[in-house]
Amino acid sequence: MPVPPSAPCLDLPGLPPELPALLTRAAGPDRLALVGGAVRDLLLHRLHNDPWRGVPDLDLVVESAAAAQPLPPAHRLARCLREQLGEAAIPSFQEHAAYGTVELELLLSGRPLLLDVASARREEYPVPGENPRVSFGSLHDDLARRDFTINAMALLWEAQPRLLDPHGGQADLAARRLRFLHPGSVRDDPTRLLRGARYAARLDFRLDGESLEQLRSTLARWPWAWRPGQPPALAPAALGTRLRMELELLLERENWQRALLLLQRWGALCLLDAGLQADPDWRRRLLWAERLGVPLLPALLAGATDPLGLAERLQVPHRQHRLLARYLELGRRLAAVAQESPGYGVVRWCELLEGPGLDADVVALALAARLGPRRPLLRWWLRWRHLRAPTTAGRLIAEGLAPGPRLGERLRQLRAERLAQERP
Repeated sequence: MPVPPSAPCLDLPGLPPELPALLTRAAGPDRLALVGGAVRDLLLHRLHNDPWRGVPDLDLVVESAAAAQPLPPAHRLARCLREQLGEAAIPSFQEHAAYGTVELELLLSGRPLLLDVASARREEYPVPGENPRVSFGSLHDDLARRDFTINAMALLWEAQPRLLDPHGGQADLAARRLRFLHPGSVRDDPTRLLRGARYAARLDFRLDGESLEQLRSTLARWPWAWRPGQPPALAPAALGTRLRMELELLLERENWQRALLLLQRWGALCLLDAGLQADPDWRRRLLWAERLGVPLLPALLAGATDPLGLAERLQVPHRQHRLLARYLELGRRLAAVAQESPGYGVVRWCELLEGPGLDADVVALALAARLGPRRPLLRWWLRWRHLRAPTTAGRLIAEGLAPGPRLGERLRQLRAERLAQERP
């Protein structure tokens, strides 16, 4: 259908003016379309008066004009761009042969612009939750593989702009509604639930009734071969690494409080862990983690039934996995302290919290998670850890103490004497 005059094709605020002509020449006879969030946000801005959210990374799809070609159409377009502009104008260029896609960065008008260029393709999910089987197809095939109707529209890169909307995305935009494309969307790729929560939080959209029923009925049936409690390494990609990537985007870029609340209301946090689905304290824990400078992902996982098992399934970064392991070790040490007499002094608290394998981040996570007695942990975080011996190694050496183990022992003794004067 023709694009309404109030939403002209490619008229994205901030888009480099020379980009349309460059891409048109690079595409040649192939059909090129702008897809995804840029189309959705442009229509929301032009037709529904939403504030412009800034130029996003541009998602482009190329449909081949000929059946048999030696290169995927996205690769052809990207290489033509590099020939036109030279390598200096494209500082980052990465082709992915398996999916016929290219990620590249353009320097236009002195500003960087990220492009994700995909060859039009179709996807099938022979095994729910695993990576799809991909084959090249048409632009309509490409739109049909997407998550929600509002993301399944395309603006054709033509002289007379046209909007392709085969799934009713415009009507859902007007109703501020999220609707899955087909009845098997959640079964095929459960990470779509996290994307739905991200969009709902960012755009103030609601999940429509049929999509909510699909979500809940799919989770109730749990159609994936892997189940929580089984070896984490056997989990399919959409319950493992891809789920973590979506979770990181949610925590880093979105209103995570609203997004996680929606996931919990939908019953979708069980994709991560049943303990997190039932967890009433995640918001307070993450707010404290944010305040104390703790990464939000391990702070969220700390409320799981098996934090380390979940971290292994999601393949969280090594430093965050180690933080969770040390947090659990601190929990064991604090449980042992609870069995001793109540007269646990400041010096002994510092010895415990500064013991092998522990550091400030571990104590901060324990504070965020309300692990152990709060007062001594908070006092250590705010004051005790910053207290040093009342003198320095240089002064002790000047007074005649030789460098070596005795010097270190004397500094520790002097610090302990100073700590002993603190109130527990």
